[in-house]
Amino acid sequence: MNVLIIEDENLTAKRLESLLLKYDPTISVLARIPSVADAVAWLEETHPPVDLLFMDIHLEDDLGFRIFEQTTLTTPVIFTTAYDEYMIQAFKVNSIDYLLKPINYDELVAAIEKFKALKKQFGAGSPSAPAAPDLETLLNLIGRPKQADYKDRFMITIGTKIRSIETADVAYFFLEEKIVFLVDKEGTTLPVDYSLDKLTQVLDPRQFFRISRQFLISLSAIHTIHTYSAGKLKLDLRPKSRHEVFVSGDRMTAFKEWLGK
Repeated sequence: MNVLIIEDENLTAKRLESLLLKYDPTISVLARIPSVADAVAWLEETHPPVDLLFMDIHLEDDLGFRIFEQTTLTTPVIFTTAYDEYMIQAFKVNSIDYLLKPINYDELVAAIEKFKALKKQFGAGSPSAPAAPDLETLLNLIGRPKQADYKDRFMITIGTKIRSIETADVAYFFLEEKIVFLVDKEGTTLPVDYSLDKLTQVLDPRQFFRISRQFLISLSAIHTIHTYSAGKLKLDLRPKSRHEVFVSGDRMTAFKEWLGK
């Protein structure tokens, strides 16, 4: 079986590949692609046929759904993401399943077995035809209660020392050179062994919001909000960030709703 992985976090892509090979060592991962643009370019080239595609929804340049707008992709898809808000939209395209990160091996196996069952059901002439989504189940999943026990401190190793940072003392997190950094309210910047996707799962969503691919901020860190043309928002954070901080267009509505809670 030929598989294509579209995922912008390299470690996540490698882990997914290892889980696939654990399930079936004969699986061939044709490529690991980090962006919509690269995926579109790759799909326009000549390659062995792809049997199954694993796609993250938030890629480094846009939402993975954009790939379907720019190609005639009919390959069945298993979406992998930390954001269950996109579940219904995922099932509007030719999706086989939807796996929340971090990917559980047993759930991955179940998704692949579902793909195989659908392929057998529809026959060789129509291997990519998906089953109709169970909307009631999907809505129940979207509405399920979030984990109540959110992370309340971070243990960070600095040389030979280990430092404990209370979550309440964190101003924001940002991604730079594929490394995630924590900035506390005193302005100290420290690397953390978490992806921003993972942090969105372990932090209280009432206090922290992922405004872009690069920034996850606390409510208390927002000093000033500037409105630009076309409603674009720029934030001044406290402590001041060495990067300009903007709210991504696809997260603008959710960000405003978050501010109003």
